Amino acid sequence: MKCVDTQRQNQSMGDDSLIYVGIDVASRKHDCCILNRDGSALFENFTFTNDRNGFETLISNIVSLKSASGSLNVKIGLESTGHFSTNLTNFLIGQGFEVTTFNPLHVNLYRKAQTLRKTKTDKSDARFLAAMLFSDDTKPYSPASYHISELKALTRHRFRMLSIRSKLKTSYNRQLTILFPELHTAVWSIHQNSCLALLSQFPSAQAIAQCHLTRLTSLLAEASQGRYGREKAIQIRELAKVSIGSCSPALSFELVQTIQTVRFLQTQISAIDARIREVMVALDSPILTVPGISYTLGAIILAEVGDITRFATPAKLLAFAGLDPSTYQSGKFSANSTPMVKRGSSYLRWALINAARLIAMRDPTFKSYMAKKKSEGKHQFVALSHVGKKLVRVIFSLLKNNSIFIPQA
Repeated sequence: MKCVDTQRQNQSMGDDSLIYVGIDVASRKHDCCILNRDGSALFENFTFTNDRNGFETLISNIVSLKSASGSLNVKIGLESTGHFSTNLTNFLIGQGFEVTTFNPLHVNLYRKAQTLRKTKTDKSDARFLAAMLFSDDTKPYSPASYHISELKALTRHRFRMLSIRSKLKTSYNRQLTILFPELHTAVWSIHQNSCLALLSQFPSAQAIAQCHLTRLTSLLAEASQGRYGREKAIQIRELAKVSIGSCSPALSFELVQTIQTVRFLQTQISAIDARIREVMVALDSPILTVPGISYTLGAIILAEVGDITRFATPAKLLAFAGLDPSTYQSGKFSANSTPMVKRGSSYLRWALINAARLIAMRDPTFKSYMAKKKSEGKHQFVALSHVGKKLVRVIFSLLKNNSIFIPQA
């Protein structure tokens, strides 16, 4: 790592210096490139470690440039890489630097626009990130508030837990299809608590067929809180006696452990929901006044949107969620029907679509708007996306003005 010639550096930087620091972030180390306003390198590309010593090395190099020029304005840009960039971003902001985070898709397109060669290295990426800061429309990263940061961590954790539970439920379906495929005909859902309790004790058709009727009745009655009794026990046992299900001790063992894990995950998800509710109560956001938006949906929306002042218009918020339609025009041709962009936050898009479905059921204005779009011949999901766009405009107004939702007459 070498600093360029000091005299040439002073001449190129001037009295009111502005330098651009591009950082390519990785898990254990980061590559850095520092350019001046002319695009000349003030430092040869250098690498620093992802720890306190590495961060101080970066600051030391920036400070050395400041000492050489006497006055220095610094813009730092890095790719938004999730947890890899979190600590570095927080450290730089804590040191008083202006940090800009770039969408990875934006960085990739910029790289392709700069060269036709298929060359991608960490050092070249750092230079591209520094060069992207030359644009006047770059906006510095604004740290989320404590409550919003907490909500984002909790809601993302909840999504991961739900994903694990969903995969386990798929495994549960597979196991039950082999062990007792007829059970679904006797119950309204194979995932209901009474079924889970039954299969935890008797994880195969053969085991249920051999179970004493009194014990089976007692188990079902307790697990279903009295909804199932002797008749249901007889029905399930008779199905088990003629079942085509296979007898596999190993698969039965797997089924029992799968049920135990699903139940454990459910308690974990319930605990997460309780924490989310606590934070939402403390925030007291007007988003909870929107019909159909619960603590969980509201938390996801607030966590993904962050600071609403980042968005100048509802259209920008819509684009951030990936709900805006794509456009295609060439010559005299202009496409009339184009698909949703589906870029941006998939978590926010999921929450908005679900909130749109619920508000279309509860609010007369949104319900009639949904009916209007369907009467125009639009598919259910297309009509729902239109409701979602309308809802985004409402949410934008509520958060921007900190006002409650007032149903239209």
